[in-house]
Amino acid sequence: MPICDHCLLEFPGREAVHVEVNGQKKVFCCHGCNGIYRLINDEGLSDFYDRRDSWVPGPADDKPVDIAAFNENLRQAGNEIETDIVLDGIRCASCVWLNEKILLKTNGVTYANVNYATHRAKVRWDPEKASIDKIVERIKSIGYTPKPFVAKAYEMEMEGRRKDLLLRFGTASFFSMQLMLYSVALYAGYFQGIDKETKNIFHWISLLLTTPVLFYSGMPFIKGAAGGLRHLNFNMNLLVATGAGSAYLYSIHEMFSGGKVYFDTSAMIITLILLGRYIEAGAKGKASQALTHLLSLSPKEARRIAGADVNTSLRSSESIPISSIKAGDMIEVVPGEKIPLDGTVIEGSSEVDESMLTGESRPVSKAEGSDVFCGTQNLYGNFIFRVKRAAGDTVLSQIIKTVEDAQARRAPVQAAADRVVGIFVPAILFLSLVTCVYRLSNGGPATEAVMNAVSVLVIACPCALGLATPLAILAGTANGASKGILIKGGDVIEKSRDIGVVVLDKTGTITEGHSVLSSFHGIGIPDETALCLAASLERLSEHSIGKAIVGAARGLKLHDVTDFKAYPGRGISGGINGKGVLIGNRTFMTSYGIDIAHDDELLNEAGSRESTGATVVYLSYDGKLAGTFSVSDTVRKEAAEVIQMLKHNGLDVVMITGDNLKTATAVSREAGIDTVKAQMSPVEKAEEIRHMQEKGRRVIMVGDGINDAPALVQADVGIAMGRATDIALESSDMVLMRNDLRLLPDAVSLSKKTFSIIRQNIFWAFFYNAVAVPLAVLGILHPIVAAGAMALSSLSVAGNSLRLTRVNKASL
Repeated sequence: MPICDHCLLEFPGREAVHVEVNGQKKVFCCHGCNGIYRLINDEGLSDFYDRRDSWVPGPADDKPVDIAAFNENLRQAGNEIETDIVLDGIRCASCVWLNEKILLKTNGVTYANVNYATHRAKVRWDPEKASIDKIVERIKSIGYTPKPFVAKAYEMEMEGRRKDLLLRFGTASFFSMQLMLYSVALYAGYFQGIDKETKNIFHWISLLLTTPVLFYSGMPFIKGAAGGLRHLNFNMNLLVATGAGSAYLYSIHEMFSGGKVYFDTSAMIITLILLGRYIEAGAKGKASQALTHLLSLSPKEARRIAGADVNTSLRSSESIPISSIKAGDMIEVVPGEKIPLDGTVIEGSSEVDESMLTGESRPVSKAEGSDVFCGTQNLYGNFIFRVKRAAGDTVLSQIIKTVEDAQARRAPVQAAADRVVGIFVPAILFLSLVTCVYRLSNGGPATEAVMNAVSVLVIACPCALGLATPLAILAGTANGASKGILIKGGDVIEKSRDIGVVVLDKTGTITEGHSVLSSFHGIGIPDETALCLAASLERLSEHSIGKAIVGAARGLKLHDVTDFKAYPGRGISGGINGKGVLIGNRTFMTSYGIDIAHDDELLNEAGSRESTGATVVYLSYDGKLAGTFSVSDTVRKEAAEVIQMLKHNGLDVVMITGDNLKTATAVSREAGIDTVKAQMSPVEKAEEIRHMQEKGRRVIMVGDGINDAPALVQADVGIAMGRATDIALESSDMVLMRNDLRLLPDAVSLSKKTFSIIRQNIFWAFFYNAVAVPLAVLGILHPIVAAGAMALSSLSVAGNSLRLTRVNKASL
């Protein structure tokens, strides 16, 4: 049957579409493939057909597309429009190349990037020259189906793919375990004797158990190998399919000729390689989750002020989609809401939790003229702000773009292995063929020639190669998990081997991440009395400073409070025993006539504490100054020890934070860090790490906040602390499950040891082939000995990997 020159599908000759393209005769399974082929050639993209690898044969997708469904995801990006599109029909890396090229050749499109791991495209265009309709039709014209990116649906689709792979691996594992029982009996019978009838029964049972493993669990390998062969591209799929298939076919031949069978070899090849693929699929699944969570931080609707001017009593508000809001619009925000866009407050006041952007644990006061940012959490007050930037230009959008760009630049770890396999596979096939021809040309019987040739293929089966990386990763990650270190994949281990710089965030990483009362003093009253008065009032407040004061007053009998009021960004007031009580900053006290300026000693002490990064608040009781309270975020007790350990082992340590320089310097001095980068935005943190990498340094980034996500992804290895935000956890490559910085040196050490074991495993796997294959070519090794040697090589790799489970605390 003919094969379609576009989709490679075999089809009945009566359905063929014969055409001539550039003087060459071509055949297609349908007019759709003919049209796509002509379009690709007309656009000068015929390199696609030389590039494609692991292509799964089949016609182009032709599913209907609802253009209106894309409108909800359109967002403004400066003067351009931007959207995310999921592409159905991506089969190999060349599909990514083709989609990017065809989009960039579309008039008006200024940017197109397709993530191969997630099949997700980001497209940006000039709305005066292009439209979403044109973009969608352009993608469909080359045989792919575009779908709007919907976070929940996309996650479900990715989960479905992982479940399919798990089902294939589970099926292979189940049948392989049953198969081993009969294989052991057959091997024992080879040495000790077994009656013919029993042997035949065991052979048929083994065949039945192996068949679903090869043709169900191993079908992705078979399809991938077939596609590669059509274009002479040799990849891991061909290696797996050749090894498993040759052992299977040879065993069937031996069943009927009375020889030895190797069904276990065929089944175990599929099972072990599927294990590695499942681990890889799990890592790919993480690639999109951080972005999905980041996207979810931005509200979908906002309350826009409509009608009259903001300062009149006639104003009204309406909830509208974020995509309909433009710069200059006025937005109302109530307590507990997330701020939908970046802007400037024009009426009202409040306090806002900006920790997701700045890493600062203390809420930030907002009043008229203050800037507010998309995705941050309004806490207490109502306010109205004027939009400065549309949805595509917010600070949060910049963070998302930075994370996406850094992820897209990561090369697949499998590429290097595929390059080696590209040489190894054809070499083994050539040696097998030469062995067969040589035996036949020297007058050897055909059975012996075929047996020797298949022996070469059997002994070169990649069991040890299949185990080399995934088993070491499993052992290393299991050991890490027992210590509280979560390592997310083999690529993380590889990138950890030559680390030279460790970058640490301040809040929640070097410090504890929550406010504590570091000192307090009563003025004119006992210290405990001052603490009791302050805690009585602060227990009605939700402020982090108040929580620190209340926490320090545990065990004290607190007073009842009347007339409680909160003044966001300034302080609180109330009555205790009929007398007025105030707690707040210096400005708040002055506004109530409480004179602080004349007390030089008090001011000097407050200034000294503020220079260490602490926040000082004052207590007034019955119109008189009654106490001071210093609240700070304390440095972890283990921080200095860990940093000295990192320095001792030749690593440079840098602190990078969004906090002010005075606070950062005080913390770095206490922790023993020499290099400090302060007042940096999330995007600037990632840029700083990129500058280090451009100088040839490998960088670890350790953080715990949403604001650390771009830097965590940009770094060679991103590490999140145990109490980190979901975004930091998803963006990181490792997670320290216990909130203990002492796990950091152990994590680096374990990664280096695991990578060392991987290299040793790969060496022994190839060394086994280098010794055993020549012996098989010479006919010295009988297939049963070859199978035994292969099993021994797998056991040596397994035993070497299991050494990682006994690794305790190790030096770097």
